[in-house]
Formats: sequence, C-alpha cells, structure tokens
Amino acid sequence: MTPFSQFYRAAGLIALSVTMTAAAPIGDVRWIPAWGSSQMRIDGPNADKLAKAGPATIRQIVHLTASGRTLRLRLSNVAGTTPLKIGAASIGLATPGRSEVPAILPVRFDGAAEVIVPPGAELYSDPIPLPVEAGRDVAVSLYFPEAVTAPTGHSGARSKTFLIAGDATTRTTLADAQTIGGWWHLSDIEVRDAVQKQTVVTIGDSITDGYGITDDTNTRWPDDLARRLAASPATRTFSVVNAGIGGNRVLLDGLGPNLMARFDRDVIARPGVTHAILLEGVNDLGVMTREHPVDAVTHHQMVRQITQAYRQLAERAHAHGIRLIVGTITPFQGSEYYHPGPETEADRQAINRFIRTAGIFDGVVDFDQAIRDPAKPDRLLPAYDSGDHLHPSMAGYRAMAAAIPLSLFTRR
Repeated sequence: MTPFSQFYRAAGLIALSVTMTAAAPIGDVRWIPAWGSSQMRIDGPNADKLAKAGPATIRQIVHLTASGRTLRLRLSNVAGTTPLKIGAASIGLATPGRSEVPAILPVRFDGAAEVIVPPGAELYSDPIPLPVEAGRDVAVSLYFPEAVTAPTGHSGARSKTFLIAGDATTRTTLADAQTIGGWWHLSDIEVRDAVQKQTVVTIGDSITDGYGITDDTNTRWPDDLARRLAASPATRTFSVVNAGIGGNRVLLDGLGPNLMARFDRDVIARPGVTHAILLEGVNDLGVMTREHPVDAVTHHQMVRQITQAYRQLAERAHAHGIRLIVGTITPFQGSEYYHPGPETEADRQAINRFIRTAGIFDGVVDFDQAIRDPAKPDRLLPAYDSGDHLHPSMAGYRAMAAAIPLSLFTRR
C-alpha cells in the first residue's frame, strides 16, 4: 500500500467515524403517524376541477391521533407518471369544514419552499415546529404551479377540501375558494417523539373508509376506535391510521390497488406500526356475482383465494413484527348494488368461519356478530343499516368500534 493510499484510507476511516458519530443522535429520533390515508389515482369531477384550475392551491383538513411538538409531511406522487411540482406548502391548526387557519407556518423541503416529487415516489418535508394534540385538526395547503392532470390522493376524505387559483398558501382564510372532496398528494403526517409510541393501521374497503358518514364529523369506526384507545390509560399510547379505500378488493384492482398489492406500503412501510386491523372481502364476493351468477367451482375458488390471501398477509405482517387482527365480513343480503344470493352468503359464512377458527391471526373482531340482525343474520340490524343494506349507519360504525376488545392491544 502506497503512502497516498494509506493516507486516503485513514482519512476515509476518520470521515466514516465522524459521520457515524454525528449521525448517532438521528437514530434516536422516533416518528409516529398521526394521520394517514391510502394513495391511489384520483379520477372524476373533483380531479377535473383541479386540472381546470391551472396553477392552484389545495387546502385540506386532517384529523390527528397523536400528540407532540414537531411534525413532518409525507407528500405522494405514487400514481403519477410525470414529476409533481410543489411551489409552496404551509400548515396550521384548523377546524373541520372551515378554511380559516389563524396562524400559518411555511413548510420547507431541504430548506427550500419548492420541491419536485418524482413519478411513483413519496418524500418527506423538513420538520415543522407545530405543537399538536390528538383529536385536533390541521390544514395543509399545497400550491401547484402547474395544472395537475393525473393526481395522486384519496377520494374518500369525508371532509371539505378547498381549491383556489394561484398561490394561497399564506392566506389565513379562503372565503372565495370552491369546495371539493378528497385529499390530494398528502399521504401522511407524522409526529416526532410523540406521546403515542405505537400505531394501529385499519385497512379495508368503504366500510373502513367511512362511506355514509356526515362530512367533517370524523365518525368512521377507526375514528371511534382512536377515541376509545385515547380514553383508556392502558392504550392511550396508540395512534390510528385509516387505510381504507372505498370499493377496494383483496384480490383484484378496482378503486385503488388491490389489498395484496398495497399492504406493504399502507401497513408495513409506516413507522411505528405494531398492529393492523383488516376488514375486507365483501367487494370480492359482491363483484363476482353482480352481473350474472357463477358456478359452484367459482364460488369455491373465491373462498379459497381470499383465505389464502389472509394467510399471506398474516405471514407478511408477522415477518415485520406486526400483529394482524382480522374482522369478520359483515352481512349484505338485500344490497341492490350487489344483489347477493344464498350462494354468496354461504361464501361469506365460510370465510368468516375461517377467520374465527384458523388460529393464525393475533386477534379476531367479530364485526359480523356486532351489527347483524339476530332475527335475520344474513342482514344488517335495521338500526345499524345506512339504508343500502351494505354500509353501516353511523350508529353501526359506533357499534363496530365498540366491538373491538382493547385487550388486543395490551397482550404481550
């Protein structure tokens, strides 16, 4: 070895040592999701409004389930095929359904106001010094300097989002904005060194996404679960992320990527996740026979494929130290959208029997038993039926949250 090579080797080792020493405190920083949603390509009238607005600002309100003094955003372009330009961003405490933000803080990205999110990618903002508490709401404003024609986001926000032309990220109120639905290019808000130490992800379809609730009320069953967890001294260290997608299926893409495809990003990749509650399968069963009957072999294959998928998801969760809790599929006889017959009900019963008896999950929540009609167990209890015989009412969502034993989160 030459003197020069010895010098560079020694210098490299010293540099590595200094880098590792300097980086050590960063490893002690702990981020916990305070809010999150499942990302997908958004189409339809609201996406058209955003595209036609040209350079515009979106102000979106989200409900937090963790407390702390410092936040960061995770922006998403996972469904995009071209780079996404963010011209400016801001955040502040807010009230559901209102555009007013009394005190606005700028959001930076490596110190800059602007950032480009590559297609298919997500990225974090710089830390933001904003003290928050679980149960509070924040408004995130994003300015798009170019028309957004292929947006990523979550269409089922169940809350008002505000759209206005130009850069309005520093404005405290947007009285002249139009209201649209959905969350846009925002996948998570995380809290640093939060009071909460662990996260529960609820993953499923429109029943988890909160179809039918009154906008801006935060009364989905995962919202009610978050309030229950926060109220108990034994479980107040948990935050909750809702990863429901309306119309989602276990096996095939539909509205959003299928559950098997999105499980890693929506559950495993989030920091601090220790538990996941899975409720999905009704759309797989309903779509199978919606247009026409199928033969007995097809019914049998559907049951087998869904139960196989549950096994795979349990294996994947356990490989990352995450406990998987599975909910039984709720009744939907009488649904005019799916018009299920007795064969589909037999499929549902077979899957639920597997969930209750397989012994491969870390817990079972019997949502079926919690909201079915005892006199007609293939149907929702009328008081828990939104009216479409598929989605629970808000009372039904409360009953679902109440049916989850909190002991599932305190077992060692």
